[in-house]
Amino acid sequence: MTLRARLAAGMLAIAVVLVIPLVLALHSLEALHQSALALRNTEFAASLLLGRIRGRTENLRRAEDALLIVHDSASQLRMSTEIAALSAMADSLEQYALDSAAQQLDAAIGAVDVAAPKEYGAALSRRTTRADSLSANAMRPAIARLEHWTAAAEASLRERTGDRVAAAAEAAEQARQFSAAVLAFAALLSTGIAVWLTRSVSGPVEDLETGMEAVSEGEFGHRLAIAPHRHDEFGRLAASFATMARQLAELDKLKAEFVSVASHELKTPLNVLLGYLQLLEDGVYGELTDRQLEVCQTLEVQCHAIGRLVKQLLDVSRFEAGGGKLEPRPFALDQLLGELETSFHVLARQRDVAFVVTRDPRVPVEVVWDPDRISEVLGNLLSNAFKFTPRGGRVDLGVDADGDHVHMHVRDTGAGIPASQLPRIFDKFFQADNQVAAATEGTGLGLAIAKNIVEAHRGTITVDSTPGVGTAFVIILPTALPQRRPRVGTPPTDRRGIALARSSA
Repeated sequence: MTLRARLAAGMLAIAVVLVIPLVLALHSLEALHQSALALRNTEFAASLLLGRIRGRTENLRRAEDALLIVHDSASQLRMSTEIAALSAMADSLEQYALDSAAQQLDAAIGAVDVAAPKEYGAALSRRTTRADSLSANAMRPAIARLEHWTAAAEASLRERTGDRVAAAAEAAEQARQFSAAVLAFAALLSTGIAVWLTRSVSGPVEDLETGMEAVSEGEFGHRLAIAPHRHDEFGRLAASFATMARQLAELDKLKAEFVSVASHELKTPLNVLLGYLQLLEDGVYGELTDRQLEVCQTLEVQCHAIGRLVKQLLDVSRFEAGGGKLEPRPFALDQLLGELETSFHVLARQRDVAFVVTRDPRVPVEVVWDPDRISEVLGNLLSNAFKFTPRGGRVDLGVDADGDHVHMHVRDTGAGIPASQLPRIFDKFFQADNQVAAATEGTGLGLAIAKNIVEAHRGTITVDSTPGVGTAFVIILPTALPQRRPRVGTPPTDRRGIALARSSA
């Protein structure tokens, strides 16, 4: 599935998952709405009708009382009107399914309707005794039954309304709980889908970002976690990345081989030049004048300088190709420090720079390193420190112990290095802007070689510097390196070997 299809499917799934609880909630609301409509159209309407029947019954009673007292036709008309209204209302009660209460109300109204004309006639003809008798024996009992069955119907309706309201409330609560549960499940499922989508995109993106950063730093053997045979955009990117890294590795190898071959081929003509210069100085081809001898000596110095540069180029190319040799062996660390202190003591006096060597008592007496290579590293760092430290300054060489590692630092109070240039300080041929403060100009290869040697010893080298304050290099090495290590550029793992190549890129 392509990335676009995956994103579309994920978004559609999230939309569906979020719509489902909405549909269920709407269904529950519709059911609740129907229950409310049923209550309004039946129970509430019936309750209102029964209330009107009760009012009409009370009006009928008053009209009858007025008829018996006044004996007028207006009271008769009022009674007839109320009886007709009650009869119509009784007919309407049948649609509300009040069972026997509606039938009894209808029968009571029928009894009132039968007794009323007789009472009218007796009352209007002034037969008081007959009217009173009809009222007491027929009309009043019928009205009483009408009131009784109205009350019974109201009680039945209240009970039925309570049951319906309780059922509606229970259904609403169930719908609320169900909707909440479905919404929580939908939210959880949507979150899961979103996390899956995010990881399916961010994971490969981060892997590609890490890979590009590794390649930019020279780790051409870096492998992505993304399978290049994946049938999506990331698979194609992974395949392109692998091709790019392979081509860059080949170019880097060709570059290293070219530098190695070119440097090696330079040694022969340099040796020939030095040989002939020596013969000229020895007078083999005749005596030289002082001016000619001075020119020969200058040429010899420059040839030696070119020779040192060729040697450094060879060292760098060997490290990059994994062919630099280490010869680790046990030796006394204090003896190495003493030799460095003696060697640079004269330079310190010449430059008028204080030189202090400090040793932590916890430092092991014996370490297993390549002493010549480590001496080369420390000598290079000390030479740079003296080169950039003005008169009256200070250079420190310190050695501390930390478990099974040795910490060595070289600090000076020299010109310092700008912070923006520190990340490139170990690159080949890179020279910081502080060269104007140096007594002599360098080639930009010493620190690259030093970093390779330190990393070949499975250690680290870092730098911290402040312009105008000074620079500090810190080296951390394990106290013991396996004595059999055929190649400087062959670290314990492939990734380590890649890192070695990166450091000198």
